[in-house]
Amino acid sequence: MIAPNRAPSPLTPHPSRILGIDPGLRLTGFGVIEQTGQKLAYVASGVVRSGEGSLPQRLGVLFAGLNEVIATWQPDTCAVEIVFVNVNPQSTLLLGQARGAAICAAVSNELLVAEYTALQIKQAVVGHGKAAKEQVQEMVKRLLSLPVAPTADAADALACAIAHAHGSRLGAHSTAGYRVKGGRLV
Repeated sequence: MIAPNRAPSPLTPHPSRILGIDPGLRLTGFGVIEQTGQKLAYVASGVVRSGEGSLPQRLGVLFAGLNEVIATWQPDTCAVEIVFVNVNPQSTLLLGQARGAAICAAVSNELLVAEYTALQIKQAVVGHGKAAKEQVQEMVKRLLSLPVAPTADAADALACAIAHAHGSRLGAHSTAGYRVKGGRLV
């Protein structure tokens, strides 16, 4: 006997895809996870390499690469790491421009963008904000049941997505009380 088709139960949580982005001018890490209730599952990760050339060309490569990631993996929302202030102001400015290209790619694809500091991400994933990169990589591997730890840039992006999933589940970073302006929570 063939079982009748049933509509999904309203109690069954709908899976949500989260794109995490770790911006960088040379390498921008991306990670896509799927959240169903409290369960997290790995979907994809990697880096977009800007290559050589002028700054506008490199930013264009990052923008186009992230557009391709979004088109391929169809995330529902995006989480981006907030740039920290570096010792070298020029490096901070360049990193900020790469971050801007990443945010523009997300917003141009009508994704809501949440932003997290490195401290918030490390705290959500490892349990404390002073965690080393290797600790973040290992926890990402464990939380997503990966056979090996992802590269540093991909792990940071996946960690950003995990922080967003944990925050939305716990209400710590929910959109309640925020306004959406240009696709960003303000």
